[in-house]
Amino acid sequence: MGKNGNNHYSETIILKLGGSLIVPNGGLDVDYIKKFYTFIRNQVAEKNRRFFILIGGGKLSRHYRDAGAEITGHELPNEDLDWLGIHATRLNAHLFRTIFRDLAYPNIIKKYEFIQKPNKPIVIAAGWKPGWSTDYDAVILAQDYNIKTVIKMSNADHVYNKDPREFKDAKPFDKISWRQYRAMVGDKWNPGEHAPFDPIAAKLASEVEIRVLYVDGRKIDNVAKALDGEKFVGTIIE
Repeated sequence: MGKNGNNHYSETIILKLGGSLIVPNGGLDVDYIKKFYTFIRNQVAEKNRRFFILIGGGKLSRHYRDAGAEITGHELPNEDLDWLGIHATRLNAHLFRTIFRDLAYPNIIKKYEFIQKPNKPIVIAAGWKPGWSTDYDAVILAQDYNIKTVIKMSNADHVYNKDPREFKDAKPFDKISWRQYRAMVGDKWNPGEHAPFDPIAAKLASEVEIRVLYVDGRKIDNVAKALDGEKFVGTIIE
């Protein structure tokens, strides 16, 4: 979190909202989005916090990828897969800018070449260009606005030493260093990959000393604890 920017906010927080929470299957999870919507509005009203919310694409981009492969009979090139994912994040982001219209900066951040000066308590951001995941974009935002913590809201409760969906003996980390994490996930990014935090983003975060709090975004009360600096269920990567 950070106390930079407009001085009348108590702090500025970067939330990386995983697409798996917004579009977990075929369509939008409206019930979850309602909970998130109420939570953020209360945080702004009661604690005077400012949020940069970077929106993921979720299964929306996967549907387009699979449709393209089925129609053409072959896998799509990585650049096209990336663009489908980027546009999925932008469509999702537009929904969030719309529902937070009265509180949100009118421009969705989707280009990161220059630093904008938003004057609203909510700033919505989306994907930028091929080769860059939204995790990477979140680290760029943290760097640009001098914020030292990114909260990654996912559909898992921890970072594990291997995929817990495939391995019953997978062990969760409460805390892990960037060196350990990068040794585990490698250094390559592929569109649609399921590393808890994108390897390229991890490299930059380790270089500029940004930490990531990895939490299950479905458990809003637990997210609140992470925001408040209390003990929470999840993984600290630093």
